[in-house]
Amino acid sequence: MHKKAYLPEKLCQRCGLPFAWRKKWEKVWAEVKYCSERCRHERKRSPRAGGEA
Repeated sequence: MHKKAYLPEKLCQRCGLPFAWRKKWEKVWAEVKYCSERCRHERKRSPRAGGEA
């Protein structure tokens, strides 16, 4: 059985996509808010990127 199916997930505060726990976030998982460096750097822009109509 594959263990990755049981990893905790969060929603990115910028793009809204789900992302899973990573080993490098082991000690700071409670503080992780963004799925990637790109979302972290663009956090001051609109809360959800997508099509602006």
